[in-house]
Amino acid sequence: MSVSNPRVLAVIPPMTQLNTPYPSSAYLTGFLRSRGVTAFQEDLALALVLRLLSPEGLQAVAAKVQEIPEARRSPAMHAFAAQQERYLATVAPAIAFLQGRDSTLAHRIAGRHYLPEGPRFATLDVYVDDEGGDPLGWAFGALGLHDKAKHLATLYLNDLADVLRDAVDERFEFVRYAESLAGSQPTFDPLAEALAAPPTLVDEMLQALTHEAIERHAPDVVLLSVPFPGSVYAAFRIAQAIKARHPHIATVLGGGFVNTELRELAEPRVFDHFDYVTLDAGERPLIALLEHLQGQRGRQRLVRTFVRDAETRAVQYVNMMEADIAFAEVGTPTWDGLPLDRYLSLLDMLNPMHRLWSDGRWNKLTVAHGCYWKKCSFCDVSLDYISRYEGASATVLADRIEQIVRETGQTGFHFVDEAAPPKALKALATELIARNAGISWWGNVRFEKTFTPDLAELMADSGCIAISGGLEVASDRLLQLMKKGVSVDQVARVTRAFTDAGILVHAYLMYGFPTQTVQDTVDALEYVRQLFANGCIQSGFFHRFACTVHSPVGKNPEEYGVTLVPLPPGDFAKNDVAFFDPTGVDHDALGGALKKAIYNYMHGIGLEEDVRAWFPFKVPKTTVARHRIERALTSRAH
Repeated sequence: MSVSNPRVLAVIPPMTQLNTPYPSSAYLTGFLRSRGVTAFQEDLALALVLRLLSPEGLQAVAAKVQEIPEARRSPAMHAFAAQQERYLATVAPAIAFLQGRDSTLAHRIAGRHYLPEGPRFATLDVYVDDEGGDPLGWAFGALGLHDKAKHLATLYLNDLADVLRDAVDERFEFVRYAESLAGSQPTFDPLAEALAAPPTLVDEMLQALTHEAIERHAPDVVLLSVPFPGSVYAAFRIAQAIKARHPHIATVLGGGFVNTELRELAEPRVFDHFDYVTLDAGERPLIALLEHLQGQRGRQRLVRTFVRDAETRAVQYVNMMEADIAFAEVGTPTWDGLPLDRYLSLLDMLNPMHRLWSDGRWNKLTVAHGCYWKKCSFCDVSLDYISRYEGASATVLADRIEQIVRETGQTGFHFVDEAAPPKALKALATELIARNAGISWWGNVRFEKTFTPDLAELMADSGCIAISGGLEVASDRLLQLMKKGVSVDQVARVTRAFTDAGILVHAYLMYGFPTQTVQDTVDALEYVRQLFANGCIQSGFFHRFACTVHSPVGKNPEEYGVTLVPLPPGDFAKNDVAFFDPTGVDHDALGGALKKAIYNYMHGIGLEEDVRAWFPFKVPKTTVARHRIERALTSRAH
């Protein structure tokens, strides 16, 4: 294939986010246009959901529900069938409300007599007050009408997602769509079987949307970026549809999932759908690939690219060693072509910090490439997206921000760094204040002592509204083993400095780390309770530790007191690896209590309770002093 001036279409496959575009297509489209390439982008994740959640889409779903005998219908299907006409009448207005196009509907939605209510609304029972009053009144108050309506409309959509999963496609979810087919899956067989199966209603709609996008843009190359296992199946379905009708179009697979899980790809069937699979930052491989398609570069001079030999069908990895495009030279992301007024602002969680991930349309931007710390033992520090650290000047970053605001008309930014460097944030905050930029922003950091109260105030003055960061296992022993480079006391002081500056704080927490005992877990929860009680953090989430093949734990398990379980044979995905921990702790049993506790802490409930009360079985008393965090804050030692 030789094409002069190839047209490139970058596609966001289902499912990523519904409130804002995943940034990969914006970055690649902006970069390609800066190099004179004709490039477009489409968000088929959003398009698919909007087509499913339309009167016509729900009519098709209703027909599927009718085909299922009543005895086999789930509670969600029963509720949908019983209120079908109300669902058909309300779905378009509800979507318009969540898109911000009909705010006056909030009054009717909040009244609880407009939207049909299915099983998801049962979660509201946990908010009923002692007097039996308005279940959500305490959370939203008299002035929170719009937010209350948004939360109810989100529950309504979640009910419909349950109907889609139960009646149409058992793999369907708004985020983790069919992820079990791909995540750490050693063999391609499950994915191949799913792709060979008769298409579901969801598949048929995605196929139609794919063909419409191809007709609109007439691309020579289609890029499919898969950040998560939950977007892999749909990406393959999109490529399958393209190859069936437009075999001449070159299809390219890349993204975070590929960069972590397909580094040893040897499965030839992947290339029935994709012509090329690229690793790590996409700019350099794409430039090489486009030169190849124009006949200016031989196939053996591609960069970080898997291909299949036409004769032997063997997978080859081709990597002509060339320097990556410098972060300062990748250009400004562009959202041109994406329907920014059609994204759904959802409110899954009442917590004001936690809701940022799903509520509001954020311009996603990176302060730097990679991580400046790159020592944490649970992280993929050996991979490019962590190990290659490159920054850009505050002037360049502020210029990008101003250009994005001009293009989108929206001033909210989410800095999606692994950990934004404090030095760079200080320089950027100073530049934003000097320019009177007027933006709001939030991002991820390490809770290191460099974030002083003065720096927190500076960041707040520049528009910082929230910060997230890893506390992981709140234990000084385990933080040291993790090479996290922080202590619990230090985290308390840093997070309190952010809170005092008016910045919301979210803590990433972890359980199940090698050698973590039940006592460690109880003590960690006590630290977390005290952090909430002392106003250090407002939000948090407990993740189960997963050992990956690219992390220091996966590479040197003996240093962490564990033994890896041999990986099953396979030539497809490889990431998570099981391990034997001699402590023998049942972390899954503990995890349920941790998640229940932190959910309540985020709503201000149970902060004075003994942490043992959250566990449904006997656990040891905490060894952490009751006022440990309070003392750490009053000492202000640095």
